[in-house]
Amino acid sequence: MVQHTAWDTDPEPLPVDSAPVPEYGTGSLADLLPTLAAGLGVPGMTAGITELTPADRNCVFLIDGLGWEQLRAHPEDAPFLSSLLDTSRGGTGRPITAGYPATTATSLASVGTGLPPGAHGLPGYTVRDPATGALMNQLRWQPWTAPGPWQPYPTVFQLAHEAGVRAAQVTSPTFANTPLTKVALSGGAFHGRLSGEDRMDCAAEQLAGADRALVYTYYAEVDGAGHRFGVDSDTWRGQLGHVDRLVQRLAEQLPPRSALYVTADHGMIDVPFDEDHRIDFDEDWELKAGVALLGGEGRARHVYAVPGAHTDVLTCWREVLGEQFWVASRDEAIEAGWFGPRIDDRVYDRIGDVIAAARDDVLLIASEREPKESSMVGNHGSMTPAEQLVPLLEVRS
Repeated sequence: MVQHTAWDTDPEPLPVDSAPVPEYGTGSLADLLPTLAAGLGVPGMTAGITELTPADRNCVFLIDGLGWEQLRAHPEDAPFLSSLLDTSRGGTGRPITAGYPATTATSLASVGTGLPPGAHGLPGYTVRDPATGALMNQLRWQPWTAPGPWQPYPTVFQLAHEAGVRAAQVTSPTFANTPLTKVALSGGAFHGRLSGEDRMDCAAEQLAGADRALVYTYYAEVDGAGHRFGVDSDTWRGQLGHVDRLVQRLAEQLPPRSALYVTADHGMIDVPFDEDHRIDFDEDWELKAGVALLGGEGRARHVYAVPGAHTDVLTCWREVLGEQFWVASRDEAIEAGWFGPRIDDRVYDRIGDVIAAARDDVLLIASEREPKESSMVGNHGSMTPAEQLVPLLEVRS
């Protein structure tokens, strides 16, 4: 592994304000459910995505890992989804932004609560728990912590249910009682279905059974194929074709006065397996100096410094990584709006002293402490279009 030495080169760090900040308030995942709920008359909801026409029955189908750029690159594998992009065939699809970081736990919380990460408080794959000083994996919820205090806001589903709207989640039975489901996607009725086909059929039934409805369904395997094999692999293309058929199956069952919205939690980028593209934190003495905890993931790192070392860590990380990563202090990232327009007090110390977001096709792995994550082909998390842009496709009946 090549060791980086700050005095070997004269890098010019990327300016913090050059990062393409997500479109919070007008075109992000956090704006989707509030827009639909506002159209259903749910009190307190605001329509941030103003071009969406209200419908009595709404379904959001979230496909884990299907970015806008990846979908557009494979029209032959997803003919139905691609038709929703084709304006000559009546398609109105457009991209929206996932939010930072572009990772599943953060994005699902943004979808379900209608809040950006700085408010809902899941600002990364792993973040420091200020109460314990330990890293918490917010996707797996390890180590366990009380869900309510960690994310205290009601979900849009809960508010819709209280307003008399049928709210339902149709996904894998394994997610029925997870803390992430509780804090991000609970409210109304949960329907566990093992197969994608059964989920589509159940979602259609939930829409048909009420005058006003807000239904959510989910498919994970596109993301898994991308992580293991890459976003241009035969396996990934096969999953794209399968989910294309699932969307068409659901679209063909929509009851009258319905709208189906297809979206995703993040895109993905393949990173080559060589030392020019994969920098190993566990083997780099410069990057490790002064660091107490390394959080986040390979393209969206939270760096927690030992007391008194945060300025030195920021300087070093900018010198070593600043031509390939946007490297910011906590306050700089907050001021730039990376995590949204506001940061709740309980969330502030969950964010790293230093945040590093990849611009180039690079990955900051940790081969010893994160062996599984370090071996993945496809990765995500940062603010590049390949990771940040997700589709917003619409089918109406």
